[in-house]
Amino acid sequence: MTNRDGYTGITRRALLGSATAVAATAVTGASAATAAASPGATAPTPSPARGTAAGASADAPSGGAPGALTRPGEVPELWRAFTRSPFTHPQIPYVGRAGSRRGAVRFPRRPVVADIRDHGAVADDGTTDCAPAINRAIAAAGRAGGGTVTIPPGTFRIDDLIHIGHSNVILRGAGSGRTTLLATKNLTELIGAYGSRYGGDKSSWSWAGGLIWLAPTARWDSLVAAIRAKAWPFEGWTGNKRDAWQTLTTVEPARQGSWTVTVADASKLRPGTLVLLRLADDADHTLLEHMSGGGPGPEAYFWDDKTKLTSYVPYEWPVRIARVRGRRVTLERPLPLDVRPQWDPRLTTHVEELTGSGVEGLTLEAVETPQSQHLLDKGYNGVVLQCAYDCWVDDVTVRHVDNGFGLVAASACTLRRTRVAGRGSHHPYFCREGSHDNLIEDFTVEERTVPAPAGTQLHGINVEGLSSYNVWSRGDMRMGTFDSHRGLPFANVRTDITVDNDGRHGGDASAGPLFGARFTHWNIRVTNGRAGLMKIDGLAPYSATVGVNEVTEFDQIDVPDFTGDLHSRLELYGTTDVVRPRNLYEAQRGLQTRPRAAVTGPVPLTTVRTGPESLPPTA
Repeated sequence: MTNRDGYTGITRRALLGSATAVAATAVTGASAATAAASPGATAPTPSPARGTAAGASADAPSGGAPGALTRPGEVPELWRAFTRSPFTHPQIPYVGRAGSRRGAVRFPRRPVVADIRDHGAVADDGTTDCAPAINRAIAAAGRAGGGTVTIPPGTFRIDDLIHIGHSNVILRGAGSGRTTLLATKNLTELIGAYGSRYGGDKSSWSWAGGLIWLAPTARWDSLVAAIRAKAWPFEGWTGNKRDAWQTLTTVEPARQGSWTVTVADASKLRPGTLVLLRLADDADHTLLEHMSGGGPGPEAYFWDDKTKLTSYVPYEWPVRIARVRGRRVTLERPLPLDVRPQWDPRLTTHVEELTGSGVEGLTLEAVETPQSQHLLDKGYNGVVLQCAYDCWVDDVTVRHVDNGFGLVAASACTLRRTRVAGRGSHHPYFCREGSHDNLIEDFTVEERTVPAPAGTQLHGINVEGLSSYNVWSRGDMRMGTFDSHRGLPFANVRTDITVDNDGRHGGDASAGPLFGARFTHWNIRVTNGRAGLMKIDGLAPYSATVGVNEVTEFDQIDVPDFTGDLHSRLELYGTTDVVRPRNLYEAQRGLQTRPRAAVTGPVPLTTVRTGPESLPPTA
């Protein structure tokens, strides 16, 4: 049932019924499959339908033919427990609203306002620099209040980066197999050397910036000015020095999973407005302990010398306001953490966001150069979304890049049908600087076309820097790993992915733990049998590894950051494509949950509620 505020609710009976439906499907194996995209295809293939009941069409075995039947599967106890307390489960995060427009299948279609040829772009001549024409067309669309800029079939040379800085602007090619932007220069040439704010001789182009760069104009201008002045900036929502914010109101205590909070003063809050929930740590680092699940292990961990990690705090979570009634404010997503008085919780302003913008249907190909030595990348980077909310990338391939697709202080964005190809990259995908609630689905990391030069490094699908509630779904990784660069990322999901696990993770010791709580790896097919960062029950606190084939430790071997019982769960180990639901994100979408009221008063360190009171109210 949908209420007048646009939220869909279900009764407790219906919620538990969805788990029963999954079990029935697993026993009979009778649901139809939708074929996944062919791994070698250039043109995009439609994704399996989303939003169906858990255990339905998304349960096809990987690579199955259209109409094939699923094999019999098993429903783990973890899934049954999750359906009883979806917003507060201790090991599995609720990510059912990750992605642009809360995970919508279709992206907005905006009227065409410009063709790049009308601004001077020329295809296939190999000599005309088309970047000025493309940027002029994008700027004109921005001045007009938004719209679609089209790029016809062909190859267009660009000698500068492409910047989308206005909301509601879409750059659309004719398809990743038909439209190519050929990039001839790197970001060091175009902007300048970019050092690290943490010192040393590292190049920040190793993890920041793109040759297609989506970031609000004012924020992008300030970043470029700081880089050129060698005043290495913070890259997030509150400016280069993290001081570009003002308090809107303080927030009363509430529990993780609540959709509604009570504020001191709602006079500056309006439905539809994007705000930051800001949580600062205290002297005892109880916020970091809470992000790690709490208990003796995190309490015994020594946080004070983890200076890179502590520089990431306060935790800043962007979220839109759905409703304001008196002092009660309903959010479009449930709270990612408890809200406690000792963390000075407040809703604040931020730099103006980029929203409603996207890149579709093209290939960005850099001139092929040897991969740089580790952490000295020149910046032949792909597509980056920064300080972006409700933006997207669809049917885009990047080739011969240092770093592929980046989320930098980006939230509620979707990367769909993306592909990293060519000579090999440092970070095929990176998610950092407090990026939250993003969805990366139907993605491919191709095998490199040339051997890796000595002294280079390959990571994979990276997450770091307090980034949370991000999802990687339906992936084909022919190289790389499930990379964490430390910095205590928490509550992230990787599901329904095939991976040849040959990459290595990074991360400074001063960045702290590899994992916080509620990491989940669900239905992972490891083709080379290597355990590292796949089977995480011995590494990640309060986390889950479900449906991973048998793996062994070799190459990079990690030890847990926290002592004692990690309270992590392992189910259906040694299986391949047996777990039902097959795709954890799709199944959570199928639950169709709705907001629940705030829970105020004293908040315990860890709240696990499994009775009827933990379910959302009925419509």
